[in-house]
Amino acid sequence: MVDGGAVSTDDANFSECFKTIGGTPYIMRLAASAGIGGLLFGYDTGVISGALLYIKEDFPEVNKKTWLQETIVAMAIAGAIVGAGTGGFLNDKIGRKWSLMIADTLFFIGAIVMALSPAPWMIIIGRVIVGLGVGMASMTAPLYISETSPARIRGALVSTNGLLITGGQFLSYLINLGFTKVPGTWRWMLGVAAVPAFIQFILMFTLPESPRWLYRKGRISEAEEILGRIYAPEQVKEEMRALKESIDDELAIEGDMSDASMMTKVKTALGNKVVRRGLAAGVTVQVAQQCVGINTVMYYSPVIVQFAGIASNSTAMAISLITSGLNALGTVISMMFVDRKGRRNMMLMSMFGIIICLVALGLVFREAAVTAPKISLSDSTHFGMNNTCPLYTSATKPASWGCSQCLRTNRQCAFCASKVNFQVNPGACIVATNDMKKECHGEERVYFTEGCPSKIGILAVVLLGLYIIVYAPGMGTVPWIVNSEIYPLRYRGVGGGIAAVSNWCTNLIMSETFLTLAQAVGTSGAFLLYALLSSIGFFFIFFLVPETKGLPIEEIEKMLEKGSFKPSLCFWRKKDNNEKDQKVSELQHV
Repeated sequence: MVDGGAVSTDDANFSECFKTIGGTPYIMRLAASAGIGGLLFGYDTGVISGALLYIKEDFPEVNKKTWLQETIVAMAIAGAIVGAGTGGFLNDKIGRKWSLMIADTLFFIGAIVMALSPAPWMIIIGRVIVGLGVGMASMTAPLYISETSPARIRGALVSTNGLLITGGQFLSYLINLGFTKVPGTWRWMLGVAAVPAFIQFILMFTLPESPRWLYRKGRISEAEEILGRIYAPEQVKEEMRALKESIDDELAIEGDMSDASMMTKVKTALGNKVVRRGLAAGVTVQVAQQCVGINTVMYYSPVIVQFAGIASNSTAMAISLITSGLNALGTVISMMFVDRKGRRNMMLMSMFGIIICLVALGLVFREAAVTAPKISLSDSTHFGMNNTCPLYTSATKPASWGCSQCLRTNRQCAFCASKVNFQVNPGACIVATNDMKKECHGEERVYFTEGCPSKIGILAVVLLGLYIIVYAPGMGTVPWIVNSEIYPLRYRGVGGGIAAVSNWCTNLIMSETFLTLAQAVGTSGAFLLYALLSSIGFFFIFFLVPETKGLPIEEIEKMLEKGSFKPSLCFWRKKDNNEKDQKVSELQHV
């Protein structure tokens, strides 16, 4: 997610974290309860990838209409854009606790609506409702954890939210796999999200509001009481003093802008040279994160595996489970190395690996299409002329047809592979109906609707896993970290909001067009196009994004003010890195 961020931390923070929560379990209760929001975020964005395979089987119109499949997937993202926008207002107006509970209500209602859907339009409505919850949870859960955590372990606890998002995606693949043989399949897959939403709602009902929000609203005694549960008695007074100082500084910085409208804040921010340069970097990394095609992989992972020649739904989802697990593992790697290697370096190395993987995937899928089995006229008519793909029988040169043409020409056609050596021998191009699927399986043959049999399909699956490995530690998490550091404090909310909306909007465009693109230019062409977009993103990051590792916010602001950023491939220049690290250390000791 692909769609949330992890806050960097270090090994010492994790060690301190374990000690602190061991002595004060209440802290873990607060963080874990709010963290379910991240888990639901990941689950509801990942679960559709497997559910879509079975939705297509139950609703023939979905199977035939690529745009309908894309809409079912993308409407959650459209809802998230609105949810993220309204979430900021609700967080300030009614607090973090009640905002999370509203998100839970949306998760619960959306899951029930989808599970009971009698038609595709109702699934789409359910996806929009769930998306609203995703957008609200994406910003509220880490905020609540941050404001109810002791400062010394705040980074470690907030980091877990990003891990829970990828963990939620992994869980969705696991549950998808578990329901493949259960009657109702996709209804259970989508409906089970109501359970953790209900659990979090009950847990949050018993938990307090953020002490920071309470203090800002003038409910000082309530804020002090909550801090008394988080800190030792001798520390509460000091924390109250620090909280007062922090909020006073915040209000002073906001000045006359505190009651201004959002449009006024945006206009003022864009008039500031430092903010514009910060946005150039922040929006660049957010858009680049989506243009590499990651969420098409996460949302359509089982379908892509089927494009590689693996026809079984359950096998495709099992393989997709591995890619989701690699994404979660990559998040952990990022948390370990981002403060050592630097933000910019991690992204550039990640983009370089992504480009190589996407080009390789494009070439492998192209070779798979070229070497796909041919269509046999006698084998096709063996099922009866009425059951043979009509576009095949009416083609001017049917002898030149292969499996790829059969599937790409019309969504109403399917390929029934040869019973013997099915990856090579010619097969039948037939109409794509459930009856013909049963007849094909009845002859102990493999039925394909998404991809063709291929001897090199397994190589595409390996490259897909490698793509996730190089994406997750760099482009997966670092763009969110950069956007938490690149803006002056006064404009951080506005700048981060603009960058986040650019991320969600690009996500929507990419997910809404993938299947149409794959049908128009082939899976190979889609991946090669993503490789081109990634190459453009690499150069934009190279020229527009400065390194912010270890720099105080004031130094970042000065760097942007002067425009003194000089692009360089820092990970190839060890001497410059050491000199920069020494400079940063000196700044921190001043």
